[in-house]
Amino acid sequence: MLKKYWVFMALPVLLLGLANMVKNPAQEWSVRKSDWNIGVALYSFNRFPFPTTLEKAKTAGVKFVEGFDFHKLGSDFGDKTMNELVPSDAKKVRKLLKQNGLKMKSMYVGKAQDKEGWEKAFELAKSLKIEYLVAEPKREHWDMVDKLAGEYKIKIALHQHSREAGSIYWHPDSVLSAIKNHPNFGACGDLGHWTRSGLEAVESLKKLEGHLISIHLKDLDASKQSAKDVMVGEGVIDFEGVVQELQRQRFDGEVYAECEHKMEDNLGDVTHAVKYFGNLTP
Repeated sequence: MLKKYWVFMALPVLLLGLANMVKNPAQEWSVRKSDWNIGVALYSFNRFPFPTTLEKAKTAGVKFVEGFDFHKLGSDFGDKTMNELVPSDAKKVRKLLKQNGLKMKSMYVGKAQDKEGWEKAFELAKSLKIEYLVAEPKREHWDMVDKLAGEYKIKIALHQHSREAGSIYWHPDSVLSAIKNHPNFGACGDLGHWTRSGLEAVESLKKLEGHLISIHLKDLDASKQSAKDVMVGEGVIDFEGVVQELQRQRFDGEVYAECEHKMEDNLGDVTHAVKYFGNLTP
């Protein structure tokens, strides 16, 4: 009788221990996801030559940077823009990135306006070992760009400038329309431009579930076209909701801080954005 009693008392303890071992997968993932792939969009430092932008990004404490093809790289590169680089220049870019402990997985493409321009962009991306291009291709170029992306094995992350700026991608529904039947297209969700267009950032992320490749991180003082950029966390964007939604989607792409104010001296704001977003993770 005593033996049965001890078995009866021990059983709940055993079951409780087993329950603790079998954790909720979502909770377990949230704990592991303690460090986002946070980077800096080098457009934040577009007033400075390329070597200086890398030094600033390193100071901000990130591992990733996103280049842009109209960046004037400075005297070290003969005052060329990114899209004017030749293979020997690309090797120098990769060396500078390595010296600063940075990786450039993506580049914004704004110069490509025809097939020749897009082929040049993909060749540059290949020489820089870039994994995806952030861009807003013309509607009539969708098939051509998707085909090139497949051939080069370099994805296209569709970016959304605001409705005011005239972007055909300002609404997530437009992005989904472009992605349909274009397997090499995904999305770069711009939290600030969505807000400037009067859209809610969390709802926009939900619409693009399964297609998000990267995020542009910024904040605004209002949800309207005339809104101004402010330090991340001091504006109207619901960043706790953004983090929860990205975790729900198990997003593992890059989150690029992009500061579009105080352009002559914004390293402090960029660094703040990096730390603020990183600290939001439960």
